[in-house]
Amino acid sequence: MSLDVSEDLLTKAEAGEVTDADFVDCVKQSLPFAWDLIAKVVHDLKNGVVSSSGSTQFADNTTPPPDEQARGQLLRVLASDSMRGALERHHGVKLAFQNCHRIAAFPVSEVDSDTYRKFISPRGQLLNQSPELRDC
Repeated sequence: MSLDVSEDLLTKAEAGEVTDADFVDCVKQSLPFAWDLIAKVVHDLKNGVVSSSGSTQFADNTTPPPDEQARGQLLRVLASDSMRGALERHHGVKLAFQNCHRIAAFPVSEVDSDTYRKFISPRGQLLNQSPELRDC
């Protein structure tokens, strides 16, 4: 199960009354490693921290998760359109993902930029591969 859904939130969902704030809080409480990592990358972006590629157009994380539970959280939050979309709206960014841990945050205004297109391209994915990440 991806999320720990409270009875109250489940009741709201059954009635059709779920806000982004309620959903984001559920994601935050259920997937704390993923939440914290994405919040850090967004913080880095908003504070001009240079990415691993030397760019200030986006911020990224290149450190693998500490264990399989953490890796699973990251994969679940980024594989779900609803969770990923809610986090993007909450933080006001576009998230991009490579391998099992390279998460990047781009300003929404950069989604059509060369830097973003290079990051999400097949070439970008291939250049980010390494033998130790083959089974991540």
